[in-house]
Amino acid sequence: MASAAEQLASNLNFSTFAKAEDLKKRLWFTLAALLVYRLGTHIPLPGLNPEAYAQAFSNQSGGILGLFNMFSGGAVQRMAIFALGIMPYISASIIVQLMTSVVPALENLKKEGEQGRKIINQYTRYGTVLLGTLQAYGIAVGLESGNGLVVDPGIFFRVSTVITLLGGTMFLMWLGEQITSRGIGNGISLIIFAGIAAGLPSALAGTLELGRTGALSTSLILLVIVVAIVVIAIIVFVERAQRRLLIQYPKRQVGNRMFQGDTSHLPLKLNTSGVIPAIFASSLLLLPATIAGFANTTNMPGWVTSIVAALGHGQPLYMLLYALLIAFFAFFYTAIVFNPKDTADNLKKHGGFIPGIRPGERTAEYIDYVLTRITVVGAIYLVVVCILPEMLVAKTGIPLSLGGTSLLIVVSVTLDTVAQIQGHLIAQQYEGLIKKSKLRGGKRGR
Repeated sequence: MASAAEQLASNLNFSTFAKAEDLKKRLWFTLAALLVYRLGTHIPLPGLNPEAYAQAFSNQSGGILGLFNMFSGGAVQRMAIFALGIMPYISASIIVQLMTSVVPALENLKKEGEQGRKIINQYTRYGTVLLGTLQAYGIAVGLESGNGLVVDPGIFFRVSTVITLLGGTMFLMWLGEQITSRGIGNGISLIIFAGIAAGLPSALAGTLELGRTGALSTSLILLVIVVAIVVIAIIVFVERAQRRLLIQYPKRQVGNRMFQGDTSHLPLKLNTSGVIPAIFASSLLLLPATIAGFANTTNMPGWVTSIVAALGHGQPLYMLLYALLIAFFAFFYTAIVFNPKDTADNLKKHGGFIPGIRPGERTAEYIDYVLTRITVVGAIYLVVVCILPEMLVAKTGIPLSLGGTSLLIVVSVTLDTVAQIQGHLIAQQYEGLIKKSKLRGGKRGR
């Protein structure tokens, strides 16, 4: 039998959306915030020589800078005020979340609920400022080392660049938080989504242009399109896949009446971590390469040059580290967002139990066992979806926006946002049904 939520979802129509005033306000706010972000990616950094920079970027756009440019929505290509993007915030979030697992004081803060979460978020902001300052200063030094990239090199350019780029990152962090609280969806994910989605049309046009000029064969372009469609289908299927654990509730007596025991399901997503592992892994790989991508490699020690070359996009070491980081964060983030012990305690508190499993500790162990097994499948899925298309992109020279990571982010964020919109519509329709039932009850009372 379908649940009440599923029945309500099946009855959703345009009239329900038309009456959802709060949802429409949230959608308009989200669109306006993303428009502000897109405008910021076109405001150039002061003090640069645009022609010289465009030439320097085109020489390195196929490497790690091209990947960084994809996540920043083209801001790196134009060296805009949002060139750092949201990656320093994501890197700081990774570091703080890792520290909460090893530092007892932070672990205790995590257990304090809302107040502890606010303090941890504040530490994340401090980390964002520190990482953003280091990355912005590295970019400023790297730009100065280029031939004719900076009109007037010196301390003033470095300070202004750090202030501008760091200010852009902090603004995006604030904008993402506003989207999460006042808009629809996860603000940080939507900002990354908007940057990647903005580059998809030009990536597709660039691929077709490569076919027109003969750089790519027609059969190869068709293969890329087929692979992209298959990857999208796999992402949609796996992101909606669940492992449902049967939950039973005992019979209960209210007054003189005996109510039959109820049954429900505990849904465990096949990919509980969502798109976070791919974003985290990309962020960590971009962090050390940000400075090296702009710096003059001729002045670097030989071992540094070798590492920079090995970490280039499409290189074996890059792919290996990328796959390992994705698998690690799949397990790490799942452990953060889902606690089997808390779930088992809640079930025991409400009288629910898994058939054949004793409530309490045994239930927590069983849930953890099932969750670990499905997370292995989810991690393999993430690695395959992200790595195989990236290898195809590296071999053919197709734009990075058509790679597996970008497709995973775009599809996953779209699914999550649509799910939130449906949730608001179901809540709207449910409130309408309650009001109607109250009106009917009032009329009968009269």
